[in-house]
Amino acid sequence: MRPVLRATVNGLVAGVNRLDKSFSPWDTVNKFRAYKFTIKDSIYILHILSAFFWLALMQVPPFPYKLAIPILYAIALLIPFTSQFFIPATPVFSWVLMFYSNQFLPADHRPAVHVVLLPTLESVLYGANISDILTHFTHPVLDIIAWLPYGVIHYTFPLVLAALLWLFRPPTLPVFAKAFGYQNCIGVFAQIVLPCAAPWYEIIYGLTPAAYGTPGSAGGLGRIDDLFGGDGYKRTFASSPLVFGAFPSLHAAWATLEALFITALWPQYAKWAWAYAAVLYWSTMYLSHHYLIDVVGGACLATACFYFFVPEELRNGSVNVAGDKYERYDLESRRGGVGADEFASDWTLSDEEETPIAYRSPNPAKGKGRGHRHTASIASLIRPDERAGEEGWSPVAGVGFVFPPESRR
Repeated sequence: MRPVLRATVNGLVAGVNRLDKSFSPWDTVNKFRAYKFTIKDSIYILHILSAFFWLALMQVPPFPYKLAIPILYAIALLIPFTSQFFIPATPVFSWVLMFYSNQFLPADHRPAVHVVLLPTLESVLYGANISDILTHFTHPVLDIIAWLPYGVIHYTFPLVLAALLWLFRPPTLPVFAKAFGYQNCIGVFAQIVLPCAAPWYEIIYGLTPAAYGTPGSAGGLGRIDDLFGGDGYKRTFASSPLVFGAFPSLHAAWATLEALFITALWPQYAKWAWAYAAVLYWSTMYLSHHYLIDVVGGACLATACFYFFVPEELRNGSVNVAGDKYERYDLESRRGGVGADEFASDWTLSDEEETPIAYRSPNPAKGKGRGHRHTASIASLIRPDERAGEEGWSPVAGVGFVFPPESRR
């Protein structure tokens, strides 16, 4: 536990030191003037147009109160301290705005809801309605096992993973935010243009045509409310902004993307990440929220976004994305005793490494520790023949410093 705690503290200190602590909007204005825009930055034009559309469509909160959303966001972008978080998270905010405001789209301008499409495709592709089979047998123990990943961990895991990336793999956090945000934007857009009923609709209403006014259902999560004597899930899903968003499953997409990032950055924990994803895949169907084809669609969406937005060197784990201390201070390569696949290898310091560099010997014993390149390089720049006449000096490669100094005149 001590190495992990030490690594966490070191990562937290380093993370705080990396933060831009300025609150002056002029710093942001100057950075904006000096910034050289590329074609990739045109994506922010799309974000602005999307925000205008969904804000204009939004009815709750009404005008003019909803103007507080873009005003506060603009202020957050102007302040350097907050902009370093809000700019990378722009795709995530776009997804949240789209997900919430789509409920205000007029029903007569929306496509018809597909009720038969998903169960038919599932039967054709997989030979049976797999999700329907999984809902035939339920038990309180199975309900708890399905509820934990679907109704609890699902909503907290992205925040935990983002915190770990900020602590131990800081350059990958904006990449994760981009992949996560655009994955959800694509998923919600697909759910809007291709609305499909979930298995719970078939259980309650059969295969009758669906209307947009139909309230959502908690499905199997309703049994969790009954088990704990509450109605939180029933109320939440009944007022969902996107009732007919079965395909693709964003629950499956989130778990897949998280497992892919953990596999790339911490491969020793990959089996646990994929075990969580597998249980969540099952829970989406057991709780009658998704068909198997929804799960496959969500996993494929996450995989496509991972390979599109994440650089190859990060995916392969061949680059030290954290920029460790040996690279920053131009030290010799790390000792073989420190494994590159350790959870926080880039930030875990041994007792010897914690010794201030000013007290390290420039000529460590052979086979022990590591030398300091700058100590040798600076000494090598000084020509010994020019300084041989100075008192108290001798080359580093020689016998060392003379004390007390002896006159050489």
